[in-house]
Amino acid sequence: MLDFSYYNPTRIHFGKSKLSKLDQEIPANAKVLLLYGGGSVIANGTLAEVRHALGERYISEFGGIEPNPSYERLSQAVAQVKEEGISYLLAVGGGSVIDGAKYIAAAACMEADGWTILETGGRCISRTLPVGVVLTLAATGSEMNNSAVVTRVSTHDKMPFASRHCFPAFAILDPTRTMTLPVRQVSNGVVDAFTHVVEQYLTYPVNGKVQDRFAEGLLMTLIEEGPLALSDPENYDIRANLMWVASLALNGLIGAGVPQDWSTHMIGHELTALHGLDHAQTLAVVLPSMLSVRRKEKSQKLLQYAERVWGIRDGSDDERIEAAIACTRDFFERMGVPTQLRSYGVNGNDLPKLIQQLERHGMRALGERRDVTLAISAEVLEKSL
Repeated sequence: MLDFSYYNPTRIHFGKSKLSKLDQEIPANAKVLLLYGGGSVIANGTLAEVRHALGERYISEFGGIEPNPSYERLSQAVAQVKEEGISYLLAVGGGSVIDGAKYIAAAACMEADGWTILETGGRCISRTLPVGVVLTLAATGSEMNNSAVVTRVSTHDKMPFASRHCFPAFAILDPTRTMTLPVRQVSNGVVDAFTHVVEQYLTYPVNGKVQDRFAEGLLMTLIEEGPLALSDPENYDIRANLMWVASLALNGLIGAGVPQDWSTHMIGHELTALHGLDHAQTLAVVLPSMLSVRRKEKSQKLLQYAERVWGIRDGSDDERIEAAIACTRDFFERMGVPTQLRSYGVNGNDLPKLIQQLERHGMRALGERRDVTLAISAEVLEKSL
């Protein structure tokens, strides 16, 4: 096992009645900005319940945060925070709203333009406004980690950042808030969480037995519960398991002390920035091809994955690896997320621009061993067509 330091200060309130915890978490004298995306939190009554739970506190609102939160839109929120003297941000939504809140919280405390946060990967962040979360979509795990991704629409840049200052102070996880989600968002959430686990698990062995077993349990839970969430959308236990898996998939725990990949994510970001694909759609496309192209480098963990997660024990090493990759692709397809670029209208003529974007963003040496070159990324994309 590799050396590591682990820290996660986010307090979790999990369950049906936990919205009442807002009153104890947010100071009574706070000036609160409610952040949200589209109209779903209005239509299902969540925003009204949040307002009621905040009582007599000063409340302002900022909606319209996009599924891939944009620097342009978030900059408007930063200006509102400064103008109104906001002291607390409350994100009501999924990962995009939470990512946006983290950016706003940091940018509002800076004199420089907020894009500096993305240019430095978050290294310039020295303080932020506190952020709380009311989670309505289980997917990204942003409610319990210190990272975020923001897109600059004008330049087609989708960039990640992270800072120890960006952990939410608390997150309220009520599975009932996810029961009215469209099928597409439920499917995307399962694929997103699955890939988060794989990026930290399918690398190379370091005898991290605890992390491996934990990761395998999360993957098996997603495989079991993901399809059930589509066929039985109002089942509380199914939704509860998916919500908690998504948080655990990216709260730093299973990645502590083991190598991590993230090449699939970096390539996926460029697909979203240039072609507008959902984040999870890009992951479903890239991951199976990435595993196939890099099967030699990942062979030991792929064989472990085949046996422990999919129960594949027969055949040669290569046959078992191929079967495990096929099972992964099939799972994404069963969740209703296509795994080929052609399904999204992307063809071979689009690949050179994607590689140019990777190069422009310095993504020349990706993966757990930093050996995913631009040529390998191109091979992965070609295999994804």
